[in-house]
Amino acid sequence: MERGTRKLLARRVRLLRVGRGWSQEALAAASGLHRNYIGHVERSELNVGLDNLEKIALALGVSLCTLLEPDEASLGDFMADAGGEGHGQ
Repeated sequence: MERGTRKLLARRVRLLRVGRGWSQEALAAASGLHRNYIGHVERSELNVGLDNLEKIALALGVSLCTLLEPDEASLGDFMADAGGEGHGQ
């Protein structure tokens, strides 16, 4: 399920960023993170730490819960990923 959660986060961060008319550079500056890091988050390439999630949420002016809240498109992807994997590692 980790991949599904990362995809959900990636899509939500990008959706919120683009909705504000921000570039990855602008979000990076507002969050105190590197632009490459934001790119990795938006491509779901890494397991984001809680402190960095908080920085991104604060920069976007949303709660941590909002970052993981699915939109219609990502909900379908999330459910498909979750359903296709077992509960074990």
